[in-house]
Amino acid sequence: MADAKRKSRGGALSVVPDAAPKPRVRGALRILVMSGPNLDRLGKREPEIYGKTTLAELHDQIAAAAALRKVVVDCRQSNHEGALIDWIGTAADDGFSGMLLNAGALTHTSYALYDALKASSLPTIEVHISNPEAREAFRKDSLIAPACVGKVAGFGVASYTLALTGLLDRLQVS
Repeated sequence: MADAKRKSRGGALSVVPDAAPKPRVRGALRILVMSGPNLDRLGKREPEIYGKTTLAELHDQIAAAAALRKVVVDCRQSNHEGALIDWIGTAADDGFSGMLLNAGALTHTSYALYDALKASSLPTIEVHISNPEAREAFRKDSLIAPACVGKVAGFGVASYTLALTGLLDRLQVS
């Protein structure tokens, strides 16, 4: 998205489209979008599984979809579990109304992410580009799923915008 402003926050890229309300505007609904380990390699890592879309392009797509619903997304990526936990822990205090989380491989290993999501008051959608249940055996079990209100997987990068639509519908945003 050419008119999006990019800013760095905690080592992560945040995208706020010019056409959307700014994050600190009173009354603007804000959604936190988090991508975990190795998702910074989108477009390069196993394109036969994850496609050729880069993370920056994906963030632009999410921001454009959010702008259509007049909401703001803050898209972040970290390879560090602690950063994800910190973001989840402060999301409500930072004014977010909901979260999308693609925890990558941490989905299957992190009780700490599960605990952070359970402690959060925000509805969260688990997101995956591929369909974990159709892949290696260890990917079939999600430790974070019980702490999420829904899951979207297997639709490529469109999984993020489908998850955003589902979350906004749940929040009753027209």
